[in-house]
Amino acid sequence: MPELAVNGGTPVRSTPLPSVFNASGRRFGDEEVAAAERVLRSGMLSATWGTEVAALEGEFASLLGAVHSVACSSGTAALHLAVAAVNPEPGDEIITTPISDMGTVFPILMQNGVPVFADVDLATGNLDPAAVEAAITPRTKAVLAVHLFGKPAPIHELRALCDQHGLLLIEDCAQAYLAPVGDVYAGRVGDIGCFSLQQSKHISAGDGGLVVTDDAALARRMRLFTDKGWPRDTDERTYLFLALNYRMTELTAAVTRVQLTRLQQVVDDRRTGAAKLTAGIGDLVGLLPPSDDGDHVYWQYPLLLEDGIHPWAAALTAEGVPCTPGYLTAPLYAAPALRGKATYGGSGFPLQGVEYPVGLCPNAETLINERLVVLPWNENYSGSDVDDIVAAIRKVHTALALES
Repeated sequence: MPELAVNGGTPVRSTPLPSVFNASGRRFGDEEVAAAERVLRSGMLSATWGTEVAALEGEFASLLGAVHSVACSSGTAALHLAVAAVNPEPGDEIITTPISDMGTVFPILMQNGVPVFADVDLATGNLDPAAVEAAITPRTKAVLAVHLFGKPAPIHELRALCDQHGLLLIEDCAQAYLAPVGDVYAGRVGDIGCFSLQQSKHISAGDGGLVVTDDAALARRMRLFTDKGWPRDTDERTYLFLALNYRMTELTAAVTRVQLTRLQQVVDDRRTGAAKLTAGIGDLVGLLPPSDDGDHVYWQYPLLLEDGIHPWAAALTAEGVPCTPGYLTAPLYAAPALRGKATYGGSGFPLQGVEYPVGLCPNAETLINERLVVLPWNENYSGSDVDDIVAAIRKVHTALALES
């Protein structure tokens, strides 16, 4: 048995895999360069008077089959638009997941709402509808579901639950472009779908966000929220409600428009590579590949282990296949901002009397602390790249099994 690299052996791979953090793992080409040059040479970089952002909104709405799309400056901003459209009263509750980026949660607090965390499915890390239902109170205004790692949450079940209780449903699709949920895409079952163009996503313009909805009133409120509540479709310079400047630039939109033309192939190539990896490790005892019913779009590739995620991840990383144990170091509700109520000055508002104890979401804590290892995934992985990943996983799995 070859010695593990973490113990001084030769790693399976000595050259870096393609990465979203450099050109090796991104699909930017001459078309993006030309789009950026077009905007720069026009002299108009602002969406307020330009044409690129409006064109992007129309193209993205058409791609997803939505009536309305609104562009903004980041994925977090997109989620803030959605929560602002919900328009919670101070202290109203929005139920969400403890496994995501904090950009899912902070918009709730920024609108003076209270994040309520429901537990997740141990197989996927996505919200468990039964846990969501148990968390509903008279103060609940909405559910904010995340499609984690590119695997759709049980969004039709959550939609039925929200309809039953008169709640709005927001989908955080930052990791789930073109993920099928029945006969539509993720983002089209809820009242609002939110997307990110951050560096690591399926497509990117560095940062940027998009929301989709079929509701004209929600769309208008979100559009106003990107522009300080200023109704520029009228002749009146006034400000209708408290809002921020989350406008997308023309440069971002121009690059994104080209990226949209690449999106389907990016998703297809990620799925092809992931299928090859799953086939190569499917026989390993004590290791579960991602749950995929033909709907996973693989922003990242999560593995479930029976135990030992930290030595396992360290060993795999040493073999030249970087990975992260747990995805997060702790569930989102354990962050100092929430547990320490570090919100508005020293007030703790709106979290006075709200506690987020250890054990609040046992399944989430089990995944993060004991079972989940996450591999970056990339559309530019070649067949030989995936072969190396398979070989590294099999090497680590065998060696650690022998050690135990």
